[in-house]
Amino acid sequence: MKKTNWIAIVAMIFLCGMISFVTNLAAPVGNIWKFLYDPSIPEGSNTAGMLGNMMNFAAYLVMGVPSGMLLTRIGYKKTALVAIATGFAGVGIQFLSGKFAMPAGFAVYLAGAFVAGLSMCLLNVVTNPMLNTLGGGGKRGNQLNMLGMTFNSVLGTITPMLVGWKIGQITSETKMADVNLVLFIALGVFAATFAVLSFLKIEDPEAIKTTEKIGVFEPLKFRHTLFGVIGIFCYVGVEVGIPATLMLWLSSLSGDAAWAGKMAGYYWAMTIIGRAACSALGAKISARAMLSTAMGIGIVLVVAGMATGNPWCFILCGLCTAPGFPSTYNLAVEKLGKYTNAASGLFMTMIVGGGILPLLQGAIADRAGYTTAFAVSIAGFLYLFSYAAFLSTPKASN
Repeated sequence: MKKTNWIAIVAMIFLCGMISFVTNLAAPVGNIWKFLYDPSIPEGSNTAGMLGNMMNFAAYLVMGVPSGMLLTRIGYKKTALVAIATGFAGVGIQFLSGKFAMPAGFAVYLAGAFVAGLSMCLLNVVTNPMLNTLGGGGKRGNQLNMLGMTFNSVLGTITPMLVGWKIGQITSETKMADVNLVLFIALGVFAATFAVLSFLKIEDPEAIKTTEKIGVFEPLKFRHTLFGVIGIFCYVGVEVGIPATLMLWLSSLSGDAAWAGKMAGYYWAMTIIGRAACSALGAKISARAMLSTAMGIGIVLVVAGMATGNPWCFILCGLCTAPGFPSTYNLAVEKLGKYTNAASGLFMTMIVGGGILPLLQGAIADRAGYTTAFAVSIAGFLYLFSYAAFLSTPKASN
C-alpha cells in the first residue's frame, strides 16, 4: 500500500474519532448552560442542558439525505473537506458563545452545535466507505472500519472525562471559557486533517459512480427497512440518552462535573468492550440474535437502575448498545439490493433520534426526576428487541 494511502487512513481514523469527540461535547457542556439558562432554578434546567445535544442531532434531519447527494456530485475527498471545514466552523462558533452574555450566548452556542452537527452527518457518510476503499475492500477494509469505530469509542470515553475535569466543581461562576482547551484541541485536529487531506489523491469508490435514480423514500416499501429506519431513531436516542441523562443526574447529586464525567466516560468504555466482543462473535452469531439478546439485557439493566438508583446499571448498558447500529443497519438493508444507498440516507436522517429522545428525557427529569427519565431508554430497548425478534424478516409491504 502506498505511503500516501497510510496517511489518508490515519486521517480518516482521526475523523472517526472526531465524530464522537465533537458529538459528546454536548452533554457535559450542557451542565454549564443548564445553570446559566435560569439561575433561579437550584438544580438547573435539564431541558436547556439537552438543547445543545438536540441541535447537534437535528442537523442530521436536515443533512441526512442531502449528504448522499453531495457525495455523488463532488466525491468523497471534497465532501470530507467540506465536512471538516464545517466542523471547524461549528466548534469555532461554540467557542465564540462564551464571549456573549445570556441569552445571546446560549443562542450562539446552539447555532454552533447545529453547524457542528452538519459536519458530523457528512463525516458519518464519508469515513466508513473511505476506510473501506483505502483498505482495498474485503477483510482489510472491514478491519480498518473496526479500527475507526474503536477510535470513535475511545474518544467518546475521553470527552466527558476531559470536559468534566476542565469544569470541575459546578458553581455560579462556571462558564463556557472553562472548556476552551477542549475546543482548541478539536479546532487543531480539524485544521491539521484538512491540510493533510488537501494534498492527498483519493479515488472514489465505484459504489457512487451510478446514474440510476432511486426515490428517497422508495426503500420504505420494504417492511423490514421501514421498521429498521425507526429502529435507528430509537437506537441512537438510547445510546446517547443514557450517558447524557446519567451525567446530568450525577452532576446534580454532588455538583462535581469531573466525577460525573468520569462515570459517563465509563459508559463509553463499556461500548469499546462491547464492540470488541461483537466483532469476535460476529462470525458465529447472527445480527438478529445479537441485537435481541443485547436489547433484552439492556431492559433488565435499566429497570434495575431505576429500582435501585445504582449508576453502574446504566453504565453497563454501554455493553448492550454497542451492537445496536451495525446490527440494525444490517437487518434493515438485507436483500435491499439497488435500494441500499437510498436507505442509507434515510438512516442518516433518523440519527436525529439522538437529539429528540435525550431532550425528552431532560424534560421528564425536570418534572418527574432523573430515574423516571430512563423509562424512555426502556421504551427504546423494547422497540429494538421487538424489531430484532419479530419485525426484521425481509418482506415487501406493497
